[in-house]
Amino acid sequence: MATKAPTLYLIDGHAQLYRAYHTPAFANRRASDGTPTGALYGFFTQLRAVRSRFKPGHLGCVFDPKGPVFREKEYAGYKAQRAPMPEDLRKQVPLALELCAGYGIPAIQVEEYEADDVLGTLAKQAVAMGFQVVVVTGDKDLLQLVDEHIGVYDPMKEIEYDAEKVLELKGLKPEQIADWLGLMGDPTDNIPGVGGVGEQTAVKLLSEH
Repeated sequence: MATKAPTLYLIDGHAQLYRAYHTPAFANRRASDGTPTGALYGFFTQLRAVRSRFKPGHLGCVFDPKGPVFREKEYAGYKAQRAPMPEDLRKQVPLALELCAGYGIPAIQVEEYEADDVLGTLAKQAVAMGFQVVVVTGDKDLLQLVDEHIGVYDPMKEIEYDAEKVLELKGLKPEQIADWLGLMGDPTDNIPGVGGVGEQTAVKLLSEH
């Protein structure tokens, strides 16, 4: 009798902190000594919700590294226009790492590699080891990982993405997501796309061709 494959949940820690920081419900929270805690509180709320909803037996959290990443060496314009991380948010990253340690959750940072890169690598490695994987993130870039073994869960919207859900909500198959992103570019990362091609036009082109 076949046994069900174990499931590994991988949380995109930096993405969750950023989303929480910019969520009005979590804004302006501070500890009694003045330490900003809004992003940390939002991160903890989402972490608790994931643990309560899925009761994961295998769970890890991935964060961006402290220093520069390899893309900055290959493309000088990468994120060049983006403002530095707000100081109030920067102060909460070490606290998030401590929070994970308190829960016994591995908090992973890899020098020169963004959380996205590490999440994708760990997901593929885990599948090769016999795991099913759920990546917990609201980052659309990671939808390209979705297949029969890897899903994505957006905790803010409470959407569980499999291939059918990606097609339903994005109008694309997961394997088309990378081309979609390439066509329309990404202004937040200062990555140019094809001139005059936005999100919907990119979807139309990929659907037709």
